[in-house]
Amino acid sequence: MPREIKPYYKRHLPHWQPPGKILFITWRLAGSLPAAFWRECSEKSEGKKFVAFDRFLDSGQRDPMWLKNPSVANLVMEALRYGESQRHLYRIFAFVVMSNHVHVLIETVQPIRRITKFLKGYTARCANRVLGRTGQAFWQDESFDHWVRNPAQLERIVRYIENNPVTAGLVHYPEDWPWSSACKPGGRTDIPVCPS
Repeated sequence: MPREIKPYYKRHLPHWQPPGKILFITWRLAGSLPAAFWRECSEKSEGKKFVAFDRFLDSGQRDPMWLKNPSVANLVMEALRYGESQRHLYRIFAFVVMSNHVHVLIETVQPIRRITKFLKGYTARCANRVLGRTGQAFWQDESFDHWVRNPAQLERIVRYIENNPVTAGLVHYPEDWPWSSACKPGGRTDIPVCPS
């Protein structure tokens, strides 16, 4: 009997992932937050907890920062595009690859677990090869996700994602960050090549 896909569960954060909806998803590098971060976070609402989480990641106070490597950032960006254009797992509204985390806003076509398994699994193996650290944890296993409920919220989240490099002080304008949907390069649709 096939395993039932549950649209809600909770670990450190609540996860509400109804199929076929638009989701704002953030995942980060393994080790990029102190182990006690969630326990010590004093924010009460889930939204404020996320803002504290994102600000800490943007501050660059803690290694690793493997996504600063242009080859690794490109690999993640191309995998995002490939998952949309060739695997048909989702439709991308916005994305950004930061130095230690990734934000995506997608309309799911396939179950979210299949999407994250492809994106995180493939990019972890390939990035570890680039970095010479094969077999080690690359991504943190849990991701943050938020179900987008209306068009106004969708627009706010697109702006939030594409302005993330500006907010972090990395560029002056969103379109100047090369690893973002704001940059709008022609983009490839062939499978991202995992280095040997």
